[in-house]
Amino acid sequence: MSKTILLSGASKGFGKAWTEAFLEKGYQVAATARNIDTLNDLKAKYGDAILPLKLDVNNREESIAVVEKVKQHFGKIDVLINNAGYALNGAVEEASEKEARAQFETNFFGTLWLTQAVLPIMRNQKSGHIIQVSSILGIATLPNLGLYNASKFAVEGLTETLAQEVKQFGINVTLVEPNGYFTDIWGNGFNSEIIDDYEGMRKAIAEGHDPDTFGKTEFTVPAILKLVDAQNPPLRLFLGKVALPLAKQVYTQKLATWEEWADVSVAAHG
Repeated sequence: MSKTILLSGASKGFGKAWTEAFLEKGYQVAATARNIDTLNDLKAKYGDAILPLKLDVNNREESIAVVEKVKQHFGKIDVLINNAGYALNGAVEEASEKEARAQFETNFFGTLWLTQAVLPIMRNQKSGHIIQVSSILGIATLPNLGLYNASKFAVEGLTETLAQEVKQFGINVTLVEPNGYFTDIWGNGFNSEIIDDYEGMRKAIAEGHDPDTFGKTEFTVPAILKLVDAQNPPLRLFLGKVALPLAKQVYTQKLATWEEWADVSVAAHG
């Protein structure tokens, strides 16, 4: 059965690769981007199967309008993939108010606005699948990416809650949590203020970089196709070989700390 998929951040990286894979499979795709000229090649190849739409996900009204256009054009929306996002690089102390708010506007609020916009359609259909592209950094953290970490933690909390709320309507929800991949997400945002005291940290991160911990975007295609086609999709799906070992390490450490302080915690209950 053909599906209609609405995908944000379709101009490059995961979004471009996934859009082409869906089209190749015969699905209809509403592909949004700030610059839809980047989708001209797919439009030329797949014609009416793709609907390129200009969208700044930070704009709530624009997000609502785009969803309505997709509904009018294709008649339904089976899958929403919230993929638009970027990473702000820098220590927590270095982030300006403008930079911090911009990070959350795109990664968190952009996800929220499109999600809210498609929910009435999916509730009426009594079916749908909302896929939020989070990150392993939504459950574990790395230094020098504090605002990005925080925005993905927020997406995780929002999406866990959403899954519980909309299951009754036949709507599935999935968090896709990639480890690092070779995309330009990491170069799209840098703090404008540099504090010299953090240079040692940044040097250590650069020296410890292992290219093998970064996956290749094209290899995510089979996984995302399997997810979109699943009748009973999972709430969470890691992408890459690094994510699960890291998650196990982080949660083992968390559990050990909670257990160590369990007597103090229980006594605080009253």
